[in-house]
Amino acid sequence: MSSLTTALEKAKLREYPILEEKIKTVIAGLDTFKAFLFECKMAGFSLCADVMGVDYLEYTEFMPERFAIIYNLLNPKNGERILVKVFVKDDEPVPTITDIWRTAEFHEREVFDLFGLEFSDHPDLRKILTPEDLDAHPLRKDFPLGETPTLFREGRFLDPAAFRAGLAGKDAGLSGWRGGSRIDSSLVPQLPTAVPSKER
Repeated sequence: MSSLTTALEKAKLREYPILEEKIKTVIAGLDTFKAFLFECKMAGFSLCADVMGVDYLEYTEFMPERFAIIYNLLNPKNGERILVKVFVKDDEPVPTITDIWRTAEFHEREVFDLFGLEFSDHPDLRKILTPEDLDAHPLRKDFPLGETPTLFREGRFLDPAAFRAGLAGKDAGLSGWRGGSRIDSSLVPQLPTAVPSKER
């Protein structure tokens, strides 16, 4: 029996929802997910390849909580992979899994740093990417982004506020597209292409 089949049977016994996606995703409860992850490891998922945070603030579909943590597990012998998603509240500590996979130490620190989600009993929970004096979490959806326009080689630029509004579907702004060609290229302001000469 494959690792994936065994893990999915364990998930069914726990009555966890299983999403039929390209990579099988199990929605686990916060109170029992760690025991399920241990069962996955015993089934052959010996590598915790990643621990990811997700912020569903202003997400278009209903989610049980604002945040989710996704554990990406891999069986290196046969390449099977499974994702385990756990929904958490903003101020709700999540048990560390560093006692199951030691490599999760750095993954959890990254989620802590970028999303502000805490892992209880973590051996060294501190920032890993952002400066110590930054009192914010850059991957939260409400993190204030810089307002410097991005200049591209061909001379066009994107205004960050209008770009975010366009992607969120609130306003076409300067970014009335979701990939592919622009709807109306006349909306894109052009920067001067002539380089000013230096005064001597």
